[in-house]
Amino acid sequence: MVGKLPLLLDDFYSILYEQLPVGLEDKGILQVQESYHFLEDYCKDKIIYGINTGFGPMAKYKISEKDQVALQYNLIRSHCTGSGQKMEASHVLSIMVARLNSLMLGKSGIHENVVALLKEMINHQILPHIYEHGGVGASGDLVQLAHLSLALIGEGMVDYNQKSHPTKEVFDLLGLKPIAIHFREGLALVNGTSAMTGIGMMNLIKSNNLLQWSLLASIVLTEIVESFDDHFSKELNDSKQHKSQQKIAKAMRKVLRASSLIRHRNAPIYKGKNRDKILMEKVQENYSISCVPQILGPIHQTLDNAEKIVVQELNSANDNPIIDAKAGRIFHGGNFHGDFVALEMDKIKIAVTKLSILAERQLNYLMNDKLNNKLPPFLNLGKLGFNYGLQGAQFTATSTVAENQMLANPMYIHSIPNNNENQDVVSMGTNAALITNRVINNAYEVLAIEWLALLQAIEYLRIEHKLSEVTGRTFRSLRRIAPKFVADKPKYEAIRAIKEHLLEHKLDLL
Repeated sequence: MVGKLPLLLDDFYSILYEQLPVGLEDKGILQVQESYHFLEDYCKDKIIYGINTGFGPMAKYKISEKDQVALQYNLIRSHCTGSGQKMEASHVLSIMVARLNSLMLGKSGIHENVVALLKEMINHQILPHIYEHGGVGASGDLVQLAHLSLALIGEGMVDYNQKSHPTKEVFDLLGLKPIAIHFREGLALVNGTSAMTGIGMMNLIKSNNLLQWSLLASIVLTEIVESFDDHFSKELNDSKQHKSQQKIAKAMRKVLRASSLIRHRNAPIYKGKNRDKILMEKVQENYSISCVPQILGPIHQTLDNAEKIVVQELNSANDNPIIDAKAGRIFHGGNFHGDFVALEMDKIKIAVTKLSILAERQLNYLMNDKLNNKLPPFLNLGKLGFNYGLQGAQFTATSTVAENQMLANPMYIHSIPNNNENQDVVSMGTNAALITNRVINNAYEVLAIEWLALLQAIEYLRIEHKLSEVTGRTFRSLRRIAPKFVADKPKYEAIRAIKEHLLEHKLDLL
C-alpha cells in the first residue's frame, strides 16, 4: 500500500518480482488533496517558482496566468531528450513506484489524478520509454522523469504486454485518461530523484542476492578443499567487533554443520607429533578461502548501510518547492539533489567489484592444479592436452572482472556544471545507479562461471553425498541446468542459464 510509510525493500521486491498490486493509502490521498487545495489558494497572489515563473536560470521571467498550464506541458516536452539504450522494464517500473511513493507524501501540490493514473499504469504494467542517458541528478532526474511524465499526459511511447505502442492507444484500450495539468504537475513530476532511487532499489535487491550466492559458493569451496573450521569459527570471528563479519561466519557455520567434509584441528599433525621439517599439507588455506568472513563482511555492511540511505530517499519528498499545507508555507530548496543516492551507488559498485574479484580468485584456485593439488587443470574431466575443460570460461571471468575494476571508479565526483551555471554542482546519481547495475550484472556472470567450476569439481571428487544439506540441494538444482561435461562443447548457454538461476532464486542464508 503506497502512502503508508515507510515503503521498504521487501515491499519493493513484492511489487517488482511478485506482481503485488499497488494500492493507495487513504491517508496519503488525503495528504495529496490537502496539499493541492492549499497551493491552489496560496499561489493566487504570490511569486512561486515554477508556477508563475520560468525554470532554473529562466526563473527571473514571470509567467502570465493564461500561460501557466502551458508552461507545465512545455517543461515536460522540452526535457524529453533522453538518448542511449531504452531502460529495462524492471528499472522503469521501479522508477514509477519510487515517484508514486514520493508524491503520496502530499508535499508536492499535485492533483490526485496524477497518483491515481500512476497507480493504474504500474498495475497494468504500462511502461513509458525512458532512456539511460540524460540526467545529471541535480535538479532531480529531469530527463528520465520527463519521459515518464510524457506518458502521463498521454503522449510518447509505452511498452504494454511486451510490445511498444503509442501511449494514447494503450490508454484508449484500457479506458484510462491522461492527467489534467492544473498549475504544478509538470514540475512536481520531473523535479525529483526517483530515477536514481528506483534503479538504486533494484541494485540493492540484486546485490543482496548476489552476496548470498557468493557466500554459498565460498561455503561449497570450503567443503571441496576439506578445510579446517578455524576461519569461520565463532571464537575467531567474535574476536573482531565487526557484526557483519560475525554474521557471515555464523551463516557459514550453520550450513557447514551438516557437512562431513570439514575438518577440525585435532589431527595428529597439529599435536606436536609430526617431525617433518617441511609440511606437505597446508596449515591454512589461501586467503580467498580462509578470509571469506573478512572479505564478504564489509560488502554485507556496505549493502546494509546503502539500503538505509536509499530507503530514506525513497520515502522522502524530493522535489522543489516543498508544500507544507499544515504550516501554511512553501519552502524553496534543493531536495531534488541526488548526492545521497549517488554516493551509495558508488559504494555498492566498489563492494560488488570486490565480490567479483573474490569469485575470480576462487575460480582460479579451482582451475590451477598446482594451487589446489586435488583437481585436474581447468577442471578438465576429459583427456589432458586434447580437451580443455573450463579454460575458455576463465578468460571470460577475468576480462569481466577487469571491466568491473574500471567501472568501479566513482561517478559521484564527476560533477560538471551546466544549465547556465545554475546547476553548478551535480550528483550524476542516475549515471551512478546505471553503472552500478552493469557492475552487478557483470558480477553475476563471473559467479555463474565459478558455480559451473564448483559443479565440475564436485563431480570429479565424487563428494556429493558428503556435502551439507543446503549445498547438496543447490548442487542438484544447478546440475539440472548445467549437466556434467567431459567432451569440449560451447559453455555460453550453460553460463547464461546459471546466471539467470542465480538472479531468479532468492537465498536466505543471512
